[in-house]
Amino acid sequence: MLVLSRQKDESIIIGDDVEVTIVDVRGDKVRLGISAPRSISVHRKEIYEAIQREKAQKAKEAAEAAEGEKTSPASEAEAKPEAKPEAKPEAKPEAKPEAKPEAHTPDGRGTDD
Repeated sequence: MLVLSRQKDESIIIGDDVEVTIVDVRGDKVRLGISAPRSISVHRKEIYEAIQREKAQKAKEAAEAAEGEKTSPASEAEAKPEAKPEAKPEAKPEAKPEAKPEAHTPDGRGTDD
């Protein structure tokens, strides 16, 4: 960590486009003025950490929701390629029923002789 000493109304430059100025010193508090392009976010550390925790929580929830969609029955049907209909086995010619005697007789010949 770089440690610099500065007095009121003195500045430090970070990179080419960030300037930090000591605005006021009161007891153990130092007021800073920060000039930076809008594309660079500037936060107190505790605020930055809270933002990062919130982003991580949202990312976790989004990942869980996406995982839940992958396992839901509706999305499984969408995710699977359309199944081809099963090929039907070749139709076998129908077996002819066995010839039955015209009438039941004790000798099984079909006649009463």
